[in-house]
Amino acid sequence: MAKAAAKTASSKLRASGSGASNNNIEQVNAEALQKLQELGIEEQLQRDLEWCLGSYRADHNPIGLYETARKALSVFQAEKQKKTKGVTAKLITDLERILKDRN
Repeated sequence: MAKAAAKTASSKLRASGSGASNNNIEQVNAEALQKLQELGIEEQLQRDLEWCLGSYRADHNPIGLYETARKALSVFQAEKQKKTKGVTAKLITDLERILKDRN
């Protein structure tokens, strides 16, 4: 019974669009933060991402996550141009998709 209720709630969240998008923005920003930490770059952006993720979890207002996603996208595109190992096309594509979906 609990599984069915969770599945229904999950389906409703996906169907609503914005909730699913907000969950994606949180997930993509968390992945971006993890990658920045692994690479040891952009410490200020790392702190901004941590703060925005915590803020989002408290108030569910994603505006800060979109701003930091835009900054992270620029950083990862520059790192990809430098051929920095570990910067994947998938991460860049996910960031681009999230920002495009917002508009």
